[in-house]
Amino acid sequence: MTLYIAQFTAKHRLIQVEENSVFMWRQESGDIDNSMLADKIKRESSIHFFNMIAGKNYNIELEDITVTIWKTEPFNG
Repeated sequence: MTLYIAQFTAKHRLIQVEENSVFMWRQESGDIDNSMLADKIKRESSIHFFNMIAGKNYNIELEDITVTIWKTEPFNG
């Protein structure tokens, strides 16, 4: 398994704050499927970020989040 890092931006349909961050994951060496990675980032990072920003009175839906992946590479840190 190889450890990878991705630089990304996540935006919510209504919330005016953007998540600009990095995401790390392990996968077998090979091509990175950006669509699957974006879904993984939504589920494991962005939904929690926007829930924290919105508070308990607003329900965050995955469909309202878009993720743009700027760069991916193996992480050797």
